[in-house]
Amino acid sequence: MHVPAQRWSNFPPVVTAVMALCIGMFLIQSMNPRPVIEALALWPLGEYFEPWQLVTYGFLHGSFFHIFINLFVLWMFGVRIENLWGSGRFALYFFVCVIGAGLVQLVVATLAAAEGTIYPTVGASGGVFGVLLAFGVMFPNERIMLLIPPIPLKAKWFVVIIGAISLFAGLAGDIGNIAHFAHLGGMVFGLLVLLWWGWRPGRYWVG
Repeated sequence: MHVPAQRWSNFPPVVTAVMALCIGMFLIQSMNPRPVIEALALWPLGEYFEPWQLVTYGFLHGSFFHIFINLFVLWMFGVRIENLWGSGRFALYFFVCVIGAGLVQLVVATLAAAEGTIYPTVGASGGVFGVLLAFGVMFPNERIMLLIPPIPLKAKWFVVIIGAISLFAGLAGDIGNIAHFAHLGGMVFGLLVLLWWGWRPGRYWVG
């Protein structure tokens, strides 16, 4: 795959648009949360589920901390990827990750609903985890300084670790308010897109 070059921007169009939309929806949600959650959050298959929720849930957030972390990570890693790939390719990748994460979470939430636990899912985390995966693929040996613990770690190992944590937490039933399987879904669908585009393990890019 040929990766197009574009003029560097600290706020490229897609990352900026996603951040603006999330902030706008968070403000609307803060003023009148119930109708927004009922219509746009991702619900299990049943009374409240609508197909568009597989996209719209990714622009809602449960708290200021939730939206701050997601948008900070999206900006921190997404800017590099969008500048490298171009906005069109980055937008396609991000939305595939959001929808893929939503599909995985839909299965998990529907199974939980069958056992009597019904809850909506919100957050851009599935798309963000897909972006983290892309960063680990494109810049595998770049060092990331962790906050807790404060040690440098190569991007490829950071991606492996956060993926393993999500898998372990999900399988252990430690769901809480965190959609661990949605995180994994975003990474898995992101990996499928990268493989479709021609990336192979051990190689920066092909094509």
